[in-house]
Amino acid sequence: MWRGLYVPASVDPDDAQQRVLEAATLLPNTGAVTGWAAYAWAGAKWFAGMGEGRAITLSTYGHKIAARPGVEISAERMPPQERCWVDGIPFTNPARSVVFEMRYAPDVREAVRWLDLALASDHVSRVEAAAYVSTLNGWTGVQLARDATVLSDENVWSPTEVDLRLCWRLDLQLENIVCNRPVFDHDGRHIGTPDVLDLEAGVVGEYDGKAHLQGKQRATDIQREGRFRASGLEYVTMVSRDRFEPSGFLRRTLEARSRARRLPVADRRWTIDQPRWWIPTHTVEQRRALSAAERERFLGCRAA
Repeated sequence: MWRGLYVPASVDPDDAQQRVLEAATLLPNTGAVTGWAAYAWAGAKWFAGMGEGRAITLSTYGHKIAARPGVEISAERMPPQERCWVDGIPFTNPARSVVFEMRYAPDVREAVRWLDLALASDHVSRVEAAAYVSTLNGWTGVQLARDATVLSDENVWSPTEVDLRLCWRLDLQLENIVCNRPVFDHDGRHIGTPDVLDLEAGVVGEYDGKAHLQGKQRATDIQREGRFRASGLEYVTMVSRDRFEPSGFLRRTLEARSRARRLPVADRRWTIDQPRWWIPTHTVEQRRALSAAERERFLGCRAA
């Protein structure tokens, strides 16, 4: 341990929050933990896993601190209002933390992934991220952050949905794409909530991992697909292999779109217009407005 501090041998040194705590002991008085680690400490889903093998970044504007294994240093300007304290540890605020990862991402897909998953945690909204990015003219990676913000969605439920959506959005240049938007029939009955929906053509995109390929879940998925098809929606599935070699998935999508377009829009038996009794949760603002009981009731499925 550093600075004469020690931890019990029973503590897992690879635990994300333990790594954050140890790195934070190096901070100067005006420093802060930034990037993915700020979200991992707050318990945001997926961030601990995404940070595995990645260094923790300390923001130390105005101070010279040497990097060391597992810890990197950012000397970028940091106004005092961009710091906040959680459990007595200083972090950069949620907008700065995620935009840091976006700006230094290797490509736009990775930048979108960081933002989408941060939006899913409700710690930051798309408007808040965009407003922060607008203050960074001339900073490293700011154009990448701008591009990723435009491509983001506030309602992803898993990292694989980001991959699926970006295949459609970037590889096929499809525009009118939404995530986890409930679909209803014209009598207001809920048909289902697809991972991704192409509103223009009327195509459902679903990611099926291992859990979807066996037992009761598989039977449920087949029934669900049947309901979508009966309403006039085409259906295409992405599987694990497609994430790394998407050509087959893209071909199946184009075939599904071709079939879907044979049905006139006027004859569609589905809509995303929500009945009055439905509680919408597809934006960060809507989810923040929920009570604790409502979050458990309406968002509990995301924890599965």
